Amino acid sequence: MSYTMGPENPEDYPHRPDPDRLRELSCDIEAPTLLDAVAQVARDIRLIPGLRAVGVRHDDTVTLAEAAQRCGPELFELARRHGFPEPETSSGGTEFYSWREIATWLTRAGRVVPEEPRDLLIADRALRLADVLEGADVSPGALRALGLPID
Repeated sequence: MSYTMGPENPEDYPHRPDPDRLRELSCDIEAPTLLDAVAQVARDIRLIPGLRAVGVRHDDTVTLAEAAQRCGPELFELARRHGFPEPETSSGGTEFYSWREIATWLTRAGRVVPEEPRDLLIADRALRLADVLEGADVSPGALRALGLPID
């Protein structure tokens, strides 16, 4: 994982980066599950003063292994079939595919394709909730009643 911080006085520089790009962090983490990877990154980000993860999203570009995490290991076998989408690009021996194209192909082949990986959905909602609760005056009783663990 890596990140880039902007200068302390960005208005002093002629090139102003897109503010939305400054709010995103791209990372590549190896972990047993997608949820474990997101949790590890969220924890590591909190070690950087002033930063915290407040949500998760996934890009369209995937490897076959990442696509298989989203829809099941049988994807490796399906990828050998005629008509399976071709890789969009490759880098260092790794081929990258469009998730949308894979999902469309799988749907046409009669497979059920999840809209969003469950782990990603759980991680995104948990991070958004943690962000909303940060500094909020919510009683421990209310949190318990909502089914949330209390420290």
